[in-house]
Amino acid sequence: MQTKNRRGQKFPKIKIIKRQEMWTLTAQGWAIAIALIAYLIFFVFTHVHSFLAVTSPIESAEVLVVEGWLPDYAIEKALTEFQTGSYRQIITTGGTLGKGSYLIGYKNFAEVSAATFIKLGLEAEKVVAVPTPFVVKDRSYASAAEFHRWLSNSNLQIESINLFSLDVHARRSWFLFRKILTPDIKVGVIAAKTQDYNPTNWWGSSEGVRTIIDEGIAYLYARFLSWKA
Repeated sequence: MQTKNRRGQKFPKIKIIKRQEMWTLTAQGWAIAIALIAYLIFFVFTHVHSFLAVTSPIESAEVLVVEGWLPDYAIEKALTEFQTGSYRQIITTGGTLGKGSYLIGYKNFAEVSAATFIKLGLEAEKVVAVPTPFVVKDRSYASAAEFHRWLSNSNLQIESINLFSLDVHARRSWFLFRKILTPDIKVGVIAAKTQDYNPTNWWGSSEGVRTIIDEGIAYLYARFLSWKA
């Protein structure tokens, strides 16, 4: 449509809005959508912890690989697992200590955990520390890669391992170790229960919420964006 000015000149008329039809939910549709969203939120809240804190061990695993950054109570549980299983060796992994190395005489988590196992009564010849070189990012991947490199250069011939981790960190570590070691070596996983919060009510504490969010994002990043994370 065109309009004219006083001189009779024509120019186009500009339209800013227009009328059009659109689909929208009915009252029943909104009720169903809200119910589905509520159920999804409930499902995530009740299942996300068990998904991330996965335990799926291999019964006949020959080696127990323990992430060296674990707290002492988890190291004790790992020792119990070793003593009750069919393992021949414990391998500890872990990177550089950020603080305290001048006081305790160890430079990395792998050596600290190995020494802790010996202090708890494990024979020294049954535990080997495999320190992870210093990295700024991708520390879990670096630990898995260093373990693979060490294993390739050792005389230890194995077909399966169990990875011992803590709580919701287990899923990501398991994913990375399997990416690097399979199909040559089967990888199981055991998640020690955390003492920092109640896993069945993780949303009831700030520590639980922070841990679930951090590890959930980290796993998704490793799984879908960069499996070296």
